[in-house]
Amino acid sequence: MRLDKFLKLSRLVKRRTLAKEICDQGRVMVNGKVAKAGTDVGVGDELTIRFGHKQVTARIEKLQESVKKEEAASLFTILKEEQVQEEENESLSSNF
Repeated sequence: MRLDKFLKLSRLVKRRTLAKEICDQGRVMVNGKVAKAGTDVGVGDELTIRFGHKQVTARIEKLQESVKKEEAASLFTILKEEQVQEEENESLSSNF
């Protein structure tokens, strides 16, 4: 399944066009590599997505062509959520 379609179906991103845009900006990684919107994803792949100052890491649990809103969260498991801005500030202040 295409990465942008999975992001939309899983409700990690609201719209597929938005999913394509963030992929094109290099803000999505699949298994540690920057991924484009057309990248094929499969069960077990790890996604890292940057939303502004937040970074979310999730593992794909299953793929479906259509999913109800209530079941969308079952497509993935959140592994880690972190604030990117705070980490950058901490590393800058530790250099002084």
